[in-house]
Amino acid sequence: MRFDKYDLNLCGQEPTADEVITALKKEMQQNPVKEIVFCGYGEPTMRLKVLLETAEKIKKLYPKIKLRLNTIGLGSLVNGRDISGDLAKNIDEVSISLNSPNAQEWQKIVRPKPEYAAQGYQAMLDFVRACAPKVSTIVSIVDKQNIDVEKTKKLAQDLGAKLRIREFINEM
Repeated sequence: MRFDKYDLNLCGQEPTADEVITALKKEMQQNPVKEIVFCGYGEPTMRLKVLLETAEKIKKLYPKIKLRLNTIGLGSLVNGRDISGDLAKNIDEVSISLNSPNAQEWQKIVRPKPEYAAQGYQAMLDFVRACAPKVSTIVSIVDKQNIDVEKTKKLAQDLGAKLRIREFINEM
């Protein structure tokens, strides 16, 4: 539950949208930012209502701040409906960890919860397709992972998204 020097363990005390906004206002006084990213361990849209409420409040308070969602692309599957339109209202960019141009590699890399495993890869592709015409959409892979980059570029293009190749960092 640690990332770098930060303890990310919230001990079941996930913040409300108002608690996030209160903390953000305090932080913005000390360290103004140009971009805010919604991300997490796994799928940040599992708390879609809070994410959307928080994004709307941020846009009202700080309309020039860019809001980005980093996701594994299972938001619509997890929520049982297409959420791309809801996201497009206040999210400026959706970054989806494509991870692989094929389902078998994707399963090994993402390791989705069992209830999402069978449909996960196709649901992620459908999510990219749904987001792309509504909001800036980027799919990503990590370099040095033996992934067919050309095949992945073609897939990203076919889905209507841009491809970002993230740097592999091995600090162990």
